[in-house]
Amino acid sequence: MEISVSFMLLLLLVAIPASESFESHRACHEDIDAALRKMTASLVQLKADMATGQAQLKAEVDKLKTEVDKLKTEVDKQKVEVDKLKQQQLVRQVAFSASLVAGGETTIGPFPTHTTLIYKHVPTNIGNAYNSNTGLFTAPLRGVYHFQWWVGAHGDGGAHASSAGLFKNSDHIFLAWEQQTAHFGTSSNGVTLYLEVGEVVSVRLWANTLAFDNLYHHTTFSGHMLFPM
Repeated sequence: MEISVSFMLLLLLVAIPASESFESHRACHEDIDAALRKMTASLVQLKADMATGQAQLKAEVDKLKTEVDKLKTEVDKQKVEVDKLKQQQLVRQVAFSASLVAGGETTIGPFPTHTTLIYKHVPTNIGNAYNSNTGLFTAPLRGVYHFQWWVGAHGDGGAHASSAGLFKNSDHIFLAWEQQTAHFGTSSNGVTLYLEVGEVVSVRLWANTLAFDNLYHHTTFSGHMLFPM
């Protein structure tokens, strides 16, 4: 831009004949000054326009950045909600099945009092609500659950029955009972219960009765959630 201005000034100076009067020279200088002022004004306006354009561009970039940050925040929020829903869904998936032993054979009882059966072989425990160390099922969520239990035993001349009762916390709910004088027999029962979070369900061998189990799993305890409430 400076080279162009200098070149124009040179052309104007060369175009002035030496014989022209002082007035002509002054008029020429005035024209040059006017041209310089006009060019200076144009440069100032161009600079102002560029500054304005840069400011507008920066404002648009900042606006877009703000929108991106809002979208990122919303995505993160939605991800948290999805993870929460997934966790709730996992909690609602509750089901288990267990038997007294995984292999070999055992006869439990008789005991003088009702005794909690601890089922050690646990092929299914979705939600981990059943504890194979204590024999207790603990409700992870308020809702309705269904339970079934089976008890097997060999007849011992009618001296002892095969029997187990299901308990909700410390309350006896239902009983399964079978008595054989000889051979092998089983008894079973089932119940649907409403449970609050933390309530406990267990199966207890009835006092003075027997329970038998082996690798074929005759004595079992199973349950699952029907629906939450």
